[in-house]
Amino acid sequence: MNAMMLCYALLIGLALPLGLYMGRALDTDRSSVMDRLFGPVESVLMRLAGVDRRASMTWSAYLLAVLKLHLLLIGLAWIVFMSQGLLPLNPDGIPGMNWDTALHTAVSFATNTNQQHYSGQAQLSYLSQTLAIVTLQFLTPATGLAVLLAITRTLLKRQITGATTSTTVSTNAPTTPAGRGVGHDSVDHYSVGNYSVGHYYVDLTRIVVRVLLPLSLVVALVLVWQGVPATYQGAQSVTMLDGGAAQVIPRGPVAPMVAIKQLGTNGGGWYGPNSTVPLENPTGLANLVETIALLLIPVATLIAVGVISGRRRLMMGIGAVMIAFSLITTTLIVVSERLPNAALAGLAVEGSPNLEGKEVRFGSDLSALWGSWTTQTSNGSVNAMHDSFNPLGGLGLLMDMFVNVTFGGIGVGLIGYLLYLMLAAFIGSLMIGRAPELFGKPLETREMRWISLAILAQPLIILGLTAITVAFPALTGNSNPGFHGLSQVLYEYTSAFANNGSGFEGLGDGTPWWNLTCVLALAVGRFLPMLVPLAVAGWLMEKRTAPQGRGTLSLEGGAFVGLTAGVIVIVNLLGFLPALVLGPIAEQLTLP
Repeated sequence: MNAMMLCYALLIGLALPLGLYMGRALDTDRSSVMDRLFGPVESVLMRLAGVDRRASMTWSAYLLAVLKLHLLLIGLAWIVFMSQGLLPLNPDGIPGMNWDTALHTAVSFATNTNQQHYSGQAQLSYLSQTLAIVTLQFLTPATGLAVLLAITRTLLKRQITGATTSTTVSTNAPTTPAGRGVGHDSVDHYSVGNYSVGHYYVDLTRIVVRVLLPLSLVVALVLVWQGVPATYQGAQSVTMLDGGAAQVIPRGPVAPMVAIKQLGTNGGGWYGPNSTVPLENPTGLANLVETIALLLIPVATLIAVGVISGRRRLMMGIGAVMIAFSLITTTLIVVSERLPNAALAGLAVEGSPNLEGKEVRFGSDLSALWGSWTTQTSNGSVNAMHDSFNPLGGLGLLMDMFVNVTFGGIGVGLIGYLLYLMLAAFIGSLMIGRAPELFGKPLETREMRWISLAILAQPLIILGLTAITVAFPALTGNSNPGFHGLSQVLYEYTSAFANNGSGFEGLGDGTPWWNLTCVLALAVGRFLPMLVPLAVAGWLMEKRTAPQGRGTLSLEGGAFVGLTAGVIVIVNLLGFLPALVLGPIAEQLTLP
């Protein structure tokens, strides 16, 4: 437990200054020293991309820009994966992927999931890893944070009274529908009222240049120092010390990929077994750095949004709920993995923790901590095999992904929390006898219909695909026909929808059925919960703000914070408790 508390302390200590930095660096309404430092580089990139950095988008144009870029990226990555055998930077002669595995891989990395139905070092060339995989590992977390910034400007940011406006509209900027007040603020962003929507490509560039690249450079250098490979040379053949046959050790530019893998809540590793491989995670310091990197930017994002929006109390309440959820599930998983493995009764040392599938260098506590934090975000990287966790440990991992807002992925974790906050605001307003509203804007049928769809899509997709798959054993490919077999299938679809990417790896998931059904879960799980709040924020922005009165529901008070936490727990328990009873809970109850 001491190691767990140390990691939490280091996480908060590093996230505070990073969040303050991000709040200033990403706020387009205030100039800062970062504009002079990074501005020239961003200007060149904008010119090369043909983007007018002074223009702005409506919320619908922002949403369409996200979808169009991701469709383009998926198509390009799909082609690279299938044709890598004909392309350069392939010293080990790796052939192209099958079309279905290539499609799954492209969609998986384009949705910030990094779910791998292949073994990285054996089935991807250096070109595929660096050009396709690493590019997506930068752009997809940046997209989640960019959409959060757009929602922050339109919905969360406190309205500035007395802002100077102008009716001048640039021909390069998308305009709002006729009849709605369009102004021009002090930083050349077109806005409705006093809220600037921003520009997707400008936000994307700022996040990559000012946040992800500098942090990744620092982490990559630390990992290289600790022994993680960073080379474009091919695999190395070495002779074993006992004089046996030569062993082939795959190498590559591993350290840069591992850095953004951890920082970007990506999770897909260079090697198939991920950070259980000493070449990805060679020392205790490397393991500590990679563990902290799991949650660093998601926690810092709360602070950054508080700085940009001015709603510090709201972000503190949200952070308190997330930390409470995190501590509960992390404690459950750590305690579970301190228990012996029932399958090894009589074989292992009596009273020893569950070390099956774990690196003895890290032990049960640090493995359980990593497992908990990687499922609290949309990361999914591992330093131990989750399939070998005790049933209660597996239950904790699943609950982390069902909730999916305990920090969550970069940007999208807080966006997902806002979905539950909107639902809680609707319920809370009715409970105090007022018309439902959010920040003074009325919540009406259109908004609640889409909010409900975004929340209910998770159990519908996960449980629906799980039921179909287990109904046809020939499709399942699981290694365990019992309760754990159901957990394997449930975990795979949960991981896909939660954009997590980890798995109970006793599953034969490299088949067209698994690839294509997971593509469905990946796409719906990424874009529906991310883009629906952007649309709702846009709709609410177009409505008049009602003045606050004595009966107005306070979203920053302790009562509402508790209500939102209760809504999150109740919705997920109602949706998934029966499946958990048939899976990990039943497995736990049958153990001797």
